[in-house]
Amino acid sequence: MSDLTAFIAGLPKAELHLHIEGSLEPELMFALAQRNGVAIPFASVEEVRAAYSFSRLQDFLDIYYQGANVLLTRADFRDLAIAYFDRAAADGVVHAEIMFDPQTHIARGVAFETVITGLMDGIADAGARHGMSVKLILCFLRHLDEADAFATLAAARPWLEHIAAVGLDSSELGHPPEKFARVFAEARAAGLRLVAHAGEEGPPDYVYQALDLLDIDRLDHGNRSLEDPVLTARLARTGMTLTVCPLSNLKLFVVDDMADHPIDRMLREGLRATINSDDPAYFGGYVADNYRAAAEARGLSRGDLALLARNSFLGSFLPDEAVAAHLARLDAYVEAQ
Repeated sequence: MSDLTAFIAGLPKAELHLHIEGSLEPELMFALAQRNGVAIPFASVEEVRAAYSFSRLQDFLDIYYQGANVLLTRADFRDLAIAYFDRAAADGVVHAEIMFDPQTHIARGVAFETVITGLMDGIADAGARHGMSVKLILCFLRHLDEADAFATLAAARPWLEHIAAVGLDSSELGHPPEKFARVFAEARAAGLRLVAHAGEEGPPDYVYQALDLLDIDRLDHGNRSLEDPVLTARLARTGMTLTVCPLSNLKLFVVDDMADHPIDRMLREGLRATINSDDPAYFGGYVADNYRAAAEARGLSRGDLALLARNSFLGSFLPDEAVAAHLARLDAYVEAQ
């Protein structure tokens, strides 16, 4: 293990942009398909990995939704969550805010209760075995309509004490944030925090919409904000957290080469950028892999890496006392190196 790899693995950090369905590794996909008697269009783990050669967000989503078909029972969602938390803990994650897509499962006849109780079982395991804290973010699928999002929020109401925020994901182009302004307002009224994917494939205008029409607390991706100097300045001045996903950006051709990734520019511009893994089973790496890829390609210093980890706690939905404790632990780790 190199010094950089060891430093990153030991660096206490939060992960703020992780789709739990996107952590479904081919091995677990096959195991769950066998357990549940679900036919999948792949004959081997190798075939699945070969299918992960995509170049557009929509191509990825098509495979992503196929994989989700194996998730049927409370135990399936528990096992999915446990597998992710084990990997995250090994990468130095001490707090995770994970996204889940209930509409993907409800449309297949899987009850909201099945999904969330399975995830809660996994969260309990993460706390018991890793001392990890976890918050849940319910994401609306933006390629579906507003009515479907409202129905999903209604299904979630008995479980709101276990949900920290709502988000907006799936196909960005052609589905601007303004489409969901009313359901986001209702979620805010219900006491939930708000996040949204914007500025990944979509233009800077989508980021403005997320800020001004959805009133988000945190911006997922946000890369294309850099195309607009006024928007960039606004994000910096307001301390808006950006949950950046370098390997995802590379896999989906948001950047053509990791050497072109703007993570260091974001830090120079004063943006509260963080590093996350997005859909790690599909994009080739978990959070430490993303830190390492960015560090190696952009020449990030240990100070830069520590700042990214600091931003992950500052941008979390943890209470101030917990954030302060995590920052003290982070500072102690860096000083000891």
